[in-house]
Amino acid sequence: MSRNRRRRIAEMNVVPYIDVMLVLLIIFMITSPLLSQSIEVELPSVKEANNVIPTQTKFVIVTIDAEGQLFLNEDKKVLTVEELLSRVTALMRFAPYSQVLVRGDSQITYGKIVKVMSLLQEAGVYKVGLLTKPLQSL
Repeated sequence: MSRNRRRRIAEMNVVPYIDVMLVLLIIFMITSPLLSQSIEVELPSVKEANNVIPTQTKFVIVTIDAEGQLFLNEDKKVLTVEELLSRVTALMRFAPYSQVLVRGDSQITYGKIVKVMSLLQEAGVYKVGLLTKPLQSL
């Protein structure tokens, strides 16, 4: 007599995992635009602007808004000049050849931007640049 045995299937059911992954994907797609908060600055337009995509590992970004307030990277906290210089100096100790980019509003006077650039160079920053946006075609 032969017994009619069924062998157990040793396969993993992945359908619940796929469902969980799709739900997580939807959650991340909805929440990611809410997490990217930045400081609103109207950058000056120039004819040939380099498309610089700043990342935290290569660049330190100093932002000056239309009211003359100073910000560091994407932090929304308003800094004084002394706080800004001490934080930039601390960042430059860890990566001494990082480039510092100044993102200034087009409504602010040129003198304030130059003053911040000069203070950054006095604080030991080797490379100071300006962030601009490309000129829109007419």
